[in-house]
Parts: sequence; structure tokens; C-alpha cells
Amino acid sequence: MKKIYILLISVLSLFATSCTGDFLDVSKELAEQRSYESIFNSPEDTRSWLMDVYLGVPDPTNMFSSNGYTHPWPILSDELDLNAQANDWNLETITASHFRAHRTSYWQRIRQANIFLERAHVIPGSGEADYLDQTELDYLKAQAKFLRAYYHFLLFELYGPIPVVAESANPDNVNIDYARNSVDEVVTFIYDELTEAANGLRDSNLADESTLAIPTKGTALALRARLMTYAASPLFNGGYDKALSLTNKDGKRLFPDYDAGKWQKALDACQAFIDYANAGHYELYKVYDNDGNIDPDKSLYELHNSFNKEVVFARSSVSWGNVSNQSGLDGLSIPRGARGGTQGTGHLSVLQELVDDFFMIDGLSIEESPLYTEDGFTEKAEEDVTGNTEIGAFRMYINREPRFYQTVFFNGRRWHVGNEQIWFNQGGNSDNSVANHAKSGYISYKRLHRSLYNQGSNPKSMYRPGILMRLSDFYLLYAEALNEVNPNDPRVLEYVDKVRERAGIPLLNDIKPEIKGNKELQREAIRAERRVELATEGQRYFDVRRWMIAGNNPGNGGQGGDFHGMDMNADLLEGFYKRTVIETRVWNEKMYLTPIPLDDMQNSELLVQNPGY
Repeated sequence: MKKIYILLISVLSLFATSCTGDFLDVSKELAEQRSYESIFNSPEDTRSWLMDVYLGVPDPTNMFSSNGYTHPWPILSDELDLNAQANDWNLETITASHFRAHRTSYWQRIRQANIFLERAHVIPGSGEADYLDQTELDYLKAQAKFLRAYYHFLLFELYGPIPVVAESANPDNVNIDYARNSVDEVVTFIYDELTEAANGLRDSNLADESTLAIPTKGTALALRARLMTYAASPLFNGGYDKALSLTNKDGKRLFPDYDAGKWQKALDACQAFIDYANAGHYELYKVYDNDGNIDPDKSLYELHNSFNKEVVFARSSVSWGNVSNQSGLDGLSIPRGARGGTQGTGHLSVLQELVDDFFMIDGLSIEESPLYTEDGFTEKAEEDVTGNTEIGAFRMYINREPRFYQTVFFNGRRWHVGNEQIWFNQGGNSDNSVANHAKSGYISYKRLHRSLYNQGSNPKSMYRPGILMRLSDFYLLYAEALNEVNPNDPRVLEYVDKVRERAGIPLLNDIKPEIKGNKELQREAIRAERRVELATEGQRYFDVRRWMIAGNNPGNGGQGGDFHGMDMNADLLEGFYKRTVIETRVWNEKMYLTPIPLDDMQNSELLVQNPGY
């Protein structure tokens, strides 16, 4: 059978589609004059149709656009701040007519998937003629089923209960209208779709570059695990009081009462994926030094720069921007004072709340660790046992865990290319004297490719995977489900500790034996681990909502209130190192769910709005 090349970069779609943004865009035909019959009687055109369905897979390299197919979630959560066009996203109350990151364009991709599933068929060939046999067709349809389920899930995690659309509607019917299905109905549909898709998808094959961006059996099982964990979480499982009375216009309830049994279902789904992963399909990415010990710094850096056995799902090699401008993460992560930096680079800031949540090298929080202090500057190199700072470093930044140094670029740190020391304080080479500056006094360092250098013939951009799911995320989801079902299960801490071991910090089993079996303390530990392990990767936005902790104070999961950085207006260097409010963000309880756009509410007789809007 011919290889199927489904690459998600530089794809020239056969069908020119438009992203209308309609909440339920099921009546729009693709802008194509040819008949379905002619399209689906061509093997090449049939495959190209599926390629077009793939174009809805989110682009994790683009955190700076409001397009529904992009990834603004780290900026919209308590992780990052972009001192540019997105700096007001968190400063206004969301309304039905004001939200910049809608995913409603996914209805169009769902419709395309439905058409493919309904119309794609075996196409016999003879001689040298192209053909589409049953084996290939089944594989293509399994991909389409996964994508249909995936897009329903992306809508579900943002809006809650949505209409389930499993068939293409007649575009001539001007009265097309869909009511919302209940949470349980949506979850059941997606679960069943993923189960069917898993049966038709293949195992991952890192040796075949043509298949790296195609969902695998493991991808379907992983998404199913995430789905069921969401369904068991408070937001979707009786914890959102205002949603419990939400009904369709016919009186049908959309949110369920609490059901403790949903955590067992979540555990079953997580277990199925973990068993599959442990059968040799996935493993945490680790680099070892000459002594056979894990090198956490190299492990954490290289993880994001190649397809490897930790990657569960990713877009194929995509550009993360050009270091010479503010076109993407790479450029926005280079401070102005670094070799190759410009006035348009280096203003993707890390919030102090995230800085404070990274552990110390002893595996304890900054509140617990005797190693943590904010008292002045180092006088001896040996004060920092990690070796990641030099004499004169502010003590807030010494003896932190490897993930901190892989994520946060802080004042006085040296740039990896030219060894320039970077200063965000007044008079420094990257201060606030230009409009685009690091507003918090920190810059995001994670996933920046360190071979890039904006001078001469040096590489200005680097194509690499855009990871959407990876194994450590699911280790922690597994631990979460285990803890909710049976906190005495030793695997709760075992799987958290697998993540900590790769990160280069002591295991909870060793340093916090007192939390074993305590559901509340283990829950806190799991959430703290997810916070730093997955920092800036887009999960935080949805985690704090499904856990319903977004209404807490900043620093404790809260998404509204005063957020901090260093004092970039201080005249003296010592004054710079003071937590200073850089932004006051708006939070309202209704923001646990995103509103259905006002235009779509006005165009539908059956849709009902989310609570509070």
C-alpha cells in the first residue's frame, strides 16, 4: 500500500475554506465548484480532502493570535504576559460579544470530516493507475474519526456541553439548527468515537517521518483519558452550581449532578493508556551523562526539539518564528540586550506567580525549603549548588530546580549565544526604555531553540515539532485519577515521582512520606507538579477551570487580581528585586466557561447561553 503523506506544514489545500467563526457552521459548503462525486472518485483528491480536515489541528507555536486554531492559553492564564497586542486580553470581563480566542471555526472542520466519512470509498485501480483499497480507506477513516472526536473535545473543554454533529447537514435546509447536547451525551459520543478510531489507527513509528503528525492508537487512548478526567472534574461533574440549572429550551438539563463513579471511569481510561504506553510505545525522554545519570537540563531542552517516544501527538515540523522579529516564540524570547536581539524582540514575560511556584533543588516549595531566601546577592559561587548562576546573583534565583532554569530567563543571567549578561533593571541593556520590553522583568525561555542567532548566515528560524500531548502530562493525569479513587494506592506518588526523577529533584516518596494516602495533600502535590512540568504548554488555562480554583487568589490558582513581576522602574538595582503589580486581571465566576458568540445566539432558536452571560 502506498505511503500516506499527511504533513501539517506547507499544505496546499485542494479546497479553499474560510473560517467564518460561526458557532455551528454546518451549512457552509466548501468553496469548490466540483461535485462530491468527482472528488471522491479520485484517490488523490480523497486524500487531499482529509489533509484539509487536518488543518484544524491547533498550532502550539502561535500563542499570539486569536484564531481558534492557535494557542493563546499560556497568555490567558497565570503563566505569561505579552507586552504587545495581547496585553489587554485579561483586563476586560469576557462577554458574548467580547472574547478573542473562540474555537467556533472547528464546526467547519467537523463538517468536512463528516462528509469524508460519508462519501470516501474504495477506488479500484488497474495497471499504473492510482487506487484506494479497503486497507487504506479504513486507515483514512480512522484518522477522520479521531479528528472529528478531537475537534468536538476542543469545543467541549472551552464551551462545555455542545451540539454533537455526527453527520453532514443538507446545506439547502435554511432552517438548520441544533440544540446543545448534555455533558454526559457529549462525553459518551467523543469516548465512543475515540474507541473506534483507536481500533483503526496504528502504533507510532518514529522511523517513518511521513507519519509523525498522524494520530496513532496511543493518541486516541490518551485523548480518551484526558476526556474522562475532565468529565470527572468539578467543572463538569456537579461542581459548578450555576450550571446545574442550565437547560435547553425544552427543559433538558445540560450539566449533571455529582457522580463519584466518574472518577473510576477516568481511572479506567487512564489505565488503558498507561498500559499501552508501558508496553513499549512511550517513555519519558531522558538524556544520560557519562556516569549513567539523568541529565535533566539536556532532557528537558531536547524533549521539545525532536520527535521522540515521549511525544503522543504533535503537529509536524513547524517554525516557531524568526529571531529577528516578533513573529513567534523564538523572537519574542530573545532579550533586546542579547546578541541578535532587537527592539522588537524579548517581551514575552513570565509572571512572578509562576516563578514562585517552581521548586527548589531539594524538591520543596519556596515556602518549605531552607535553601530559599530573598536576602541579597551571592558572594561565593558555591552558594548555588546547581551551578546555574554566578557570584552576584540575586538569591531568589539560586538553588532552583532544573525546570526553573529551562523556563525562566531572569535578571543578571547570561545569554547562551554571546555570553552577554542581561539586565532588565533601569539602565540595563533590556530595560523598559522601549515600548516592547519584558514587563515582568523575566522572559520565557522554554522551547526557545538555542542554535538561533540573528547575525550573518546563522540560522534565524528552526523547524521542530509542535507538541500537543506528551507522556508526562498523562502520568500526572493518571496519578490524579488514582488519588481520587484510592489515595492509598502507591502508584499515586510513584507516577508523580517518575516526572520528578526526570526533572532532577528528590522524590515525594523520600522527602514527603507524611502525605502518602492523604487525598488532599496528594491532590495538592499533583497540581503543583502539573503547574511546573507543563508550564507555558497550554494546559494550565484548562486545569484551573476544570478544578474550579480559578476564583482563588493569584498564586493559588486564581486568574483574577494583581499579578506581579519585578520593579522595572526602580532607580537602584536592589530596588528592582521587589514584587510589583504589573497587571490587574479580571475574573468572574461565569468565566469558567466561554460564552457562545452573540451572533450565533441571535441566529439560533435552539441554542442557550452559558451561565452568567
